[in-house]
Amino acid sequence: MSDTTEPATIRTGGEPAVTARQLDAADELAPLRSRFVLDDPGSPDDAVYLDGNSLGALPVHVADRISDVVRRQWGELRIRSWDESGWWTAPERIGDRIAPLVGAAPGQIVVGDSTSVNVFKALVGAVRLVGRAGPVGPVGEGRDEIRDGARDEILVDATTFPTDGYIAESAARLTGHTLRPVAPAEVPAALSDRTAAVLLNHVDYRTGRLHDLPSLTAAVHAAGAVAVWDLCHSAGALPVGLDEHGVDLAVGCTYKYLNGGPGAPAYLYVRRSHQDRFDSPLPGWNSHAEPFGMRPDYEAAPGARRGRVGTPDILSMLALEAALDVWDGVSVAAVRAKSLALGDFFLECVAAYVPAGLVESLTPVAHEERGSQVALRCAAAGDVMKRLIARGVVGDFRRPDVLRFGFTPLYVGFGDVERAARVLGEVLEEVLGR
Repeated sequence: MSDTTEPATIRTGGEPAVTARQLDAADELAPLRSRFVLDDPGSPDDAVYLDGNSLGALPVHVADRISDVVRRQWGELRIRSWDESGWWTAPERIGDRIAPLVGAAPGQIVVGDSTSVNVFKALVGAVRLVGRAGPVGPVGEGRDEIRDGARDEILVDATTFPTDGYIAESAARLTGHTLRPVAPAEVPAALSDRTAAVLLNHVDYRTGRLHDLPSLTAAVHAAGAVAVWDLCHSAGALPVGLDEHGVDLAVGCTYKYLNGGPGAPAYLYVRRSHQDRFDSPLPGWNSHAEPFGMRPDYEAAPGARRGRVGTPDILSMLALEAALDVWDGVSVAAVRAKSLALGDFFLECVAAYVPAGLVESLTPVAHEERGSQVALRCAAAGDVMKRLIARGVVGDFRRPDVLRFGFTPLYVGFGDVERAARVLGEVLEEVLGR
């Protein structure tokens, strides 16, 4: 696949449906759609699936792979599969499969547990990093140590997905820190010598706004604090650059753009330079340096493995591993280029099909500020989305008035986008009577 980073959107000046056909014909990622279980265009149940930002589509080969895991690995080999089928090393092995999709070198990502659990591990671990060694500072820059407890404040994205906020509040109470919600754009001004850690979302789950990870991470480091990023709405949709931009810790889910399946295990990134000092608040036997030694005293395993806790959830983990095969030969840069082109075209189609004044886009138009979804605000949004789904356009609704449309470039085409906007216009006229 090409490494181009610029969306090559065709403009004909003709009807949107004609433009969509031309764009699909020129789309180098279009063949990837066949790797997923999706409705056949024109079939009675044909649906446009624009909810991959909540649950990715099923890759075709996953069912057979999991059948083998259940029937042969579990059914025949049974406990031998921990060694013979590689169950024991799956968390690190699959972490290394995810690593290039988020710009990380091998050996820094471990897969397991939920996003919420990993947010807790990362945030408490971040506070402990500062308490033990002083401010981290920019990568490679030495800094003087500070007194334990001198940094008593955690900043959290005020627009964050609720669970991140709940976890951050609990982590603050448990560590004796003050929690301060701050809008991402206001973080640089809010940082001080009291700041221990900052938890931010790379992409806002409601609006699709992409936050500036490089500059915000640099600002956090300049203040001597630790940067923790939630990548749930960016991994698999756009370049992240964890290593390049010096991110300290990061977490992400795998059931959205990575297509790992409902409830698929999340992952934790621990920058290599922090691994020997990362102190997880959830030490378990799986993260012990000698897990089968059954010693009463805890000694953390080396590397990212210390981010493990208990027995890996093998069935869902190996489903994720199989799902990641769809990324073979795929460039994240090409995915990003198509994502932006899909978003641009969708907004153009909405302008063409939806009567003026019925919707308001909450998603930035600027490419550097946009993730891989478009959020539209409208009256009666809940009813509108129900009618869209009934008409074969599957997005989702966020209270009180937001319609979300996610663009997964691996399987969403420009014809899908045109149809979604056209049906949206029809439904809005029905519901709002204009």
